Amino acid sequence: MSRQGQTDGMIYLDNQATTACDPRVVAAMRPWFSTLFGNPHGTEHRMGQDAADAVEAARGELALLLGADPRTLVFTSGATESNNLAIKGAARHALAAGDPRRRLVTVATEHPCVLESVRDLRAEGFEPVILPVRADGLLDPERLREALAVPTLLVSIMAVNNETGVIQDLAALAPLVRQAGALLHSDLAQASGKIALDVAALDLDLASVSAHKMYGPKGVGALYVRRRPRVRLAPLFSGGGQERGLRSGTLPVPLVVGLGEAARLAQAERETETARIAALRDTLLAGLQVIFPGLALNGSLEARIAGNLNLRFPGLAARDLMAAAPELCVSTGSACAAAELAPSHVLTAMGLDAAQAASSLRLAIGRFTSAGELDRAVAMLGHAVQAAASRVI
Repeated sequence: MSRQGQTDGMIYLDNQATTACDPRVVAAMRPWFSTLFGNPHGTEHRMGQDAADAVEAARGELALLLGADPRTLVFTSGATESNNLAIKGAARHALAAGDPRRRLVTVATEHPCVLESVRDLRAEGFEPVILPVRADGLLDPERLREALAVPTLLVSIMAVNNETGVIQDLAALAPLVRQAGALLHSDLAQASGKIALDVAALDLDLASVSAHKMYGPKGVGALYVRRRPRVRLAPLFSGGGQERGLRSGTLPVPLVVGLGEAARLAQAERETETARIAALRDTLLAGLQVIFPGLALNGSLEARIAGNLNLRFPGLAARDLMAAAPELCVSTGSACAAAELAPSHVLTAMGLDAAQAASSLRLAIGRFTSAGELDRAVAMLGHAVQAAASRVI
C-alpha cells in the first residue's frame, strides 16, 4: 500500500506523532467534500439526511472499535478537545451541582493537554494531584490507592504513552478508582486501533480518541461519555446544541466519515497489522543493538505497543543523530518552549536526567513501514552514530 504525498527518499518513523491518512480513508471522504455536501444537522431534505446518515454510520464504526454504544460517542476536533471537555466538563458540572470533591488525579507522564487541563482547574478551586511513575513508565497501583484516600472527583490515566508506547494496566487500576467513587477518564489516542479496547470492560467513564493517530484525517476525534450510570459534563462551547448539547458546531462530515473508515479498517486489520509491526520492531531493535551495543530502552518492553521504540544512545545527543540523518523522520520527545529545548517530561518522570533524556530518540513503526525502509534506517543511524560520536552532550 502506498503513502500519499511521501517525499522521495524520506523514511517516516514518527507514527506516534501522526500517521499517513490511509488511501482507503481518503477515498471514503472524497465525495463528502464535493457532491455530498449537505449539512448533517439540516435533515429536512435528502442531502442533509444523507449527511446525517453518514455521520451515524461513522459513529457506529467507532463504537465497534471501542466496545461502546454509539449513543455514548461525541465527535470533537481531536483528542486535545476531548481531553479538555472530559476533565473540565466533569469538574465544572460537579462544582455547579454542589459536589464537595475537589481532587483531580492524573499521572506525570500524561500528554500536556491532560496535565494542563488539570492544572488550569486549580484557579477554579480544584486540587490537582500528579502521580509519579516507576522507572518502567508504569503507575504503581499503591500510589493511586494512596491518592484516592482523599475524596476524589476524577482520575485521568492514558492507556498508551505517546512517547514510550508503554501500556498502563487500566484493568488493574480501574477497580481502585471505582471503589473510591471517582470518575475514570482515559486518553485513548495512542491506543485506538493498536490494542484491543473495550470501554465497558475497562469500566471507563470518559475516553478520548483522535483520528490522525490511526490513519485517519487530522482535525477530528471523539469523546466517549458513559450513559449508565450517566456521566454529566458542562460543555466547553455555547451554540446550537449539536452532539446532544455537549459539543455545539456543525460537524465536518468528510472528517467524521474518515474517522469512521479508519476505525473500520483498524477493527478489521489490527491483529494482523500488530503482528507484522511487532516483527519489524524486533528486527529494527536487533539491528540497532549491533551498531550501538550500549543502546538502552526507555520504558517497559513487555507493556508496550508493537510499533514503538524509545531508545537512549548514551554519550550521544539525539539531535546530533537526527542532524546527521536528515532523511530519517524520528523525534526526540522533547518540547521547545520559549526558544529553549526542554527535556522530555515523560522521560524525566521515569527517572532519567536531562542528559539521558537528550540522548533519547523515539522511533515509531506504522502501517506503511517496510522492512527495506528499516534496513535503510539502521544504516542511516549507523552513519549518524559515527558522525556524532565526537560530540559531547
